[in-house]
Amino acid sequence: MKACIMCGGVGTRLRPLTFERPKPTIPLLNKPSIAHLIEHLSDRGFDNIVLTLGHLGEKIEECLGDGSSFGVTIHYVYEKEKLGTAGGVKNAEKYLSDSPFLVVGGDHVLDLNLREFYQFHRKHDGIISVGLLPIDDPTEYGIAEINVNNRIKRFIEKPAPGQIFTNLASTGIYVCDPEIFDLIQKDRPYDFARDLFPALLRDGMSMYGWLARGSWMDLGCPKEYRAASKWMLEKLPGIEIAGHLHEGARLNGPAHIGNEVVLGENSVVIGPVIIGADTVIGNDVLIGPYTTIGDGCRIGDSSQILSSYIYNGISIGDDVSICGAIIDDDAVVENNCVLENGTVIGPRVTIRDGTTIHSDVRIWPEADIGAKEVREDVICPEY
Repeated sequence: MKACIMCGGVGTRLRPLTFERPKPTIPLLNKPSIAHLIEHLSDRGFDNIVLTLGHLGEKIEECLGDGSSFGVTIHYVYEKEKLGTAGGVKNAEKYLSDSPFLVVGGDHVLDLNLREFYQFHRKHDGIISVGLLPIDDPTEYGIAEINVNNRIKRFIEKPAPGQIFTNLASTGIYVCDPEIFDLIQKDRPYDFARDLFPALLRDGMSMYGWLARGSWMDLGCPKEYRAASKWMLEKLPGIEIAGHLHEGARLNGPAHIGNEVVLGENSVVIGPVIIGADTVIGNDVLIGPYTTIGDGCRIGDSSQILSSYIYNGISIGDDVSICGAIIDDDAVVENNCVLENGTVIGPRVTIRDGTTIHSDVRIWPEADIGAKEVREDVICPEY
């Protein structure tokens, strides 16, 4: 079975994490998020995959290679200009023109049975099927009204109050017949939800809605990223320890501790937690739950890291408190600092002794923060 993964977005809402990496390669459980998606597709029998690439797309290609390590074949198609969601898929037509194919976003995190979705589409006579899930607040999604036979009767993208006739929201996951390419315009950017779906319904063509069961989210913003990380950590099985625990160190709950990790005396890890290779954690440190720490990090004595996502090569001093934060590669947090919930720290940032970063503040790459209180985003003009 074939699948097309759309990876053309810039990831503006996730800055500063996406200045130097495309959104699908943001670390999720210490590996690129798109690797989890490829593994999921492979497990469901999708073995021929096409990626449509835009912003920093070459880094996705470097990450995934030819797909052989995942048991799939991967082809890459680059967009020279923004083509819209449907236009981007049409740009990959030569790889998708001989059989029905799945379309999914490169920033999706899910456990949906996509093989079942594909089979649903094959049993119906629609040119496209749309994956639908009930959402508490569907105003940021497209919504679809279906009849008892799952045929879509109405579709509205991002409905306003008074237009919310259902809470069945589009997941942005589709199964298409190759004949769909004849209906996607080539002379302008063309989207599935904004352009193609209204045209199909206006012309009386059949579209069907597959009612999905399971979990689905995208990595659209830091809040959604933290939610996706927490959800995936909840599925972490058992305890794996490759590193060294000093006397008095304690491990409670599911955790994966990488090679050459050192956990100091009287330090405690409360799972679910993942700690990458070559990370050294001092004495009297509390870590977790719902925390990931990357490779090659250093964490000083008497610090606390709770529900946070720490990337690679990060140095954290003594008596530091980090709660609900995201810290990108090679950042430095000196002694006696506090990073409040929702803070996002870009790569190579230095936060000086005794600084408090207030909730939801974002700090752009390479900033040097010496103020005692940071209440607003710190944006570097060169980015």
